[in-house]
Amino acid sequence: MEFIARATAVVGGTVAFLRRMRSPAHQAFGADPAIPQARSQGIMTLKVPVAEGWKDGRLPVCAPGLAVNAFASGLDHPRWIEVLPNGDVLVAESKEQPGPPKTLMDHAAQATMRRVKAIGKSANRVTLWRDADGDGAAEIREVFVGNQNQPFGMALVGSRFYLGNTDGIKVFDYSPGDTALSGDGQKLVEFKPHGHWTRSLIASPDGSKIYAGVGSLSNIGDQGMAAEEGRAAIWELDLATGRSRIFASGLRNAVGMAWEPETGQLWTVVNERDGLGDETPPDYLTSVRDGGFYGWPYCYWGKTVDDRVPQDPALVARAITPDYALGGHTASLGLCWMPDGTLPGFGPGMVIGQHGSWNRSRLSGYRLIFVPFENGAPSGPARDILTGFLSEDEKLAYGRPVGVALGPDGRSLLMADDVGDIIWRVSAAG
Repeated sequence: MEFIARATAVVGGTVAFLRRMRSPAHQAFGADPAIPQARSQGIMTLKVPVAEGWKDGRLPVCAPGLAVNAFASGLDHPRWIEVLPNGDVLVAESKEQPGPPKTLMDHAAQATMRRVKAIGKSANRVTLWRDADGDGAAEIREVFVGNQNQPFGMALVGSRFYLGNTDGIKVFDYSPGDTALSGDGQKLVEFKPHGHWTRSLIASPDGSKIYAGVGSLSNIGDQGMAAEEGRAAIWELDLATGRSRIFASGLRNAVGMAWEPETGQLWTVVNERDGLGDETPPDYLTSVRDGGFYGWPYCYWGKTVDDRVPQDPALVARAITPDYALGGHTASLGLCWMPDGTLPGFGPGMVIGQHGSWNRSRLSGYRLIFVPFENGAPSGPARDILTGFLSEDEKLAYGRPVGVALGPDGRSLLMADDVGDIIWRVSAAG
């Protein structure tokens, strides 16, 4: 079977080369993106660099006026970051644990993803990192909570710590300064595991609710919509009553979430479907409306119908067009709001960790970007904060950006890199 997987991957790579010749020169970015016409792919494009890591003093490349250093290193596939009020930094260390492959494409996809360390045995823990001397690098490391089920999103509300495992939300008691949690926690909400397994969390500004991203099981409802029940959505948990409900739906894989402070609006980044071309459709950044439907799997970027899917005209008619395109298959995962004055040369806006593509002929993503905001909405083109995660020939990945968070000092950013196994800190140069 390993031979079949490798052979299928080789075929996929050849197809990727041929498709590269007709890949769009420009990515679909911004509020009014140019999205190429869909090209249904009989064989999925598979292309991913080999995980190389950071060697010989190599560092990510900063935008002018910025500097980068390792805040924490030696982690095991760090994915998500939560900064506590006392300045402690929590990091979820976990990865995809695939089930037995069912098709030749499953074999090829899993073999491809292993090249970049994206799947395998999961550490299943959250570690705590403390920079006690304030020099921008943590010197204290503790296991905050272990033996979890693919932990990812985290949120602290008062003395209660919420953790998003792939199968649901747990809550633990927490006291300021704790370096480890006790007990097994209490499960509040059940989610279906597998497929898109990450469960990002964010608390409402008033601390009354928790929101959770739950991605789809499949690409376009391949196993029927009954299998997708409760998925491709953002959930809302009312902490006072314990009741949970779907807040917004039709979001294939909504991961990072952030609050825009001027309007109080919830925003998210969403990974779109595969198999229609390098730039079709783009991943996106969007505000999230209560009760809103965003198209998956029936349509994309508003009401553009995906004719591979049995249709629901009533839902297509309701589909909301996202606010801002982020390029095809950039795997935009991390999201945080960055206030004005955090980094020199950057105003207020959203910071996005683009994990990077594995399923297009020209690689995309693999960078930390900034989208400026004005009057509660994106106000201009995206700018790079960190690049240099790929070799020039696209064969090696030195790192892959994932979760992002405002640093404890309010004058820096933290970014998880799950190939370099590092938490990077970005601050003003000098």
